[in-house]
Amino acid sequence: MKKNIFNFIATIVLASALSYVLPWWSIMTAALATSLFIPLKKAAVFFVPFLAITFFWASYCFIVSSANDFTLAKRISTLLELGGNPYLLILVTGLVGGLAAGITAVFGKQLTLTLNKK
Repeated sequence: MKKNIFNFIATIVLASALSYVLPWWSIMTAALATSLFIPLKKAAVFFVPFLAITFFWASYCFIVSSANDFTLAKRISTLLELGGNPYLLILVTGLVGGLAAGITAVFGKQLTLTLNKK
């Protein structure tokens, strides 16, 4: 349980630090790095980084969008046929980022298993 919480926090901290200097895919770099150095077991390999990045991106999008009264988020959610609901767009954004991070973390786990075989 401690590793799960530590991996969750480390993923968020590393993703937020890397997002200042790298583009959107920095979340995948953070998930890869934390899965290499803080190994998790079973389904936690996918779900801990998934939840961490979903929380990070959704909260970041909410903070940025609330600064302009969700004007751009409403327009984009209308464009994506989400009924003009900016909160649904924020949720979808978080889920897409979480999915990318979770898949990358599984790749990192498989990479460590492959390298430790030799």
